[in-house]
Amino acid sequence: MKYLSVSITLKDRKCLVVGTHPQAIRLVHELATQQANVFVVSHQPVSVPATITVLDREFSEADLDDCWLVIAGTGSAAENQSIKHLCDIRRLFCNVIDDVENSSWVVTDQSAEHTVATATGTAGVSDKGRVGSESTTGMVSLVGAGPGDPDLLTVRALSRIRNADAVVYDRLVSEPILALCNPDAEFVYAGKAKANHTLPQNSINALLVELAQSYSRVVRLKGGDPFIFGRGGEEIETLADQHVAFEVVPGITAASGCAAFSGIPLTHRDHAQSCIFVTGHLRDGKINLNWQELTDPQQTIVVYMGLTGLDAICQSLIQHGRSQQTPAALIEQGTKPAQRVLASTLADLPDLVAKSEVAAPTLLIIGGVVSLRDKLRWFQPEHDSS
Repeated sequence: MKYLSVSITLKDRKCLVVGTHPQAIRLVHELATQQANVFVVSHQPVSVPATITVLDREFSEADLDDCWLVIAGTGSAAENQSIKHLCDIRRLFCNVIDDVENSSWVVTDQSAEHTVATATGTAGVSDKGRVGSESTTGMVSLVGAGPGDPDLLTVRALSRIRNADAVVYDRLVSEPILALCNPDAEFVYAGKAKANHTLPQNSINALLVELAQSYSRVVRLKGGDPFIFGRGGEEIETLADQHVAFEVVPGITAASGCAAFSGIPLTHRDHAQSCIFVTGHLRDGKINLNWQELTDPQQTIVVYMGLTGLDAICQSLIQHGRSQQTPAALIEQGTKPAQRVLASTLADLPDLVAKSEVAAPTLLIIGGVVSLRDKLRWFQPEHDSS
């Protein structure tokens, strides 16, 4: 389809956006900079400038009244086409996200000799979502998959994985969650186990940039929350450096999910007034924590990736003043049907775990709140030794 390059002013003129597709929201921000009178219609939560009017309801044909430009970005091809059809009847220009052939307007790259759907990321996109050579990069969504139970996915996370063209996933992403992803997407496994990385971190960072140059919607799917010991910050630093558009979709971190499914509140007025998250191993594979900060008996300690160094962690805490009788629990396969909780004390937990053939993923919780487990446990997994 050929387009006539024109420039128009949209200041104080009504522009309608239906849906919250990432590319549509990118255009919302662009329209806001042009001082357009922008309305977004969607039931989905959305982060937009304060000047934007968000209508939490279904789209109505009356929303098209007095419009100058329309963007159809619902994530549903059928719904987008219905909106486009209504726009055609009213002789309104409509940009259909991810369907440049049926769009009556696109954003142009002023430096190019021809029209490019830069803001929507749709120029040259095939049915598989591949971006053509004329397009800028697609959008990378850094998505937290939570601790394993697919019911704990956020609404936004589910939307992103269902519409992804490419998915780069970690070892801790469960099979039921992968089953919810777009089956036609390209899947790339980038799992990491101790001393066994399928792809080094630098390679993963470069891969995301490469995929964004080939696909419109790339999902980097990580267990738990990508900003809590998930290296998500490192990955989007690279995207930012390479001028690749990205968003972050938070997930339920293992600490919250595993604790809740084990009946262990992370804070409690009688047992813990603070909670600290630490990792059981660092870049060099050593445990090098600030033990003095971890001696407060009214503080809950949550240790990610602490299985291998469990004995050293417990002994170091005792040596630095934490009571040997401090309650402690190791949670294996938290939130999943195979969840198992091994509960004891700092002094005895390492021996209990050594006898129990425990395997990652695990989460270690230390503090008085663990003593509430017997009273507050509600989840009934397939087996639980405590």
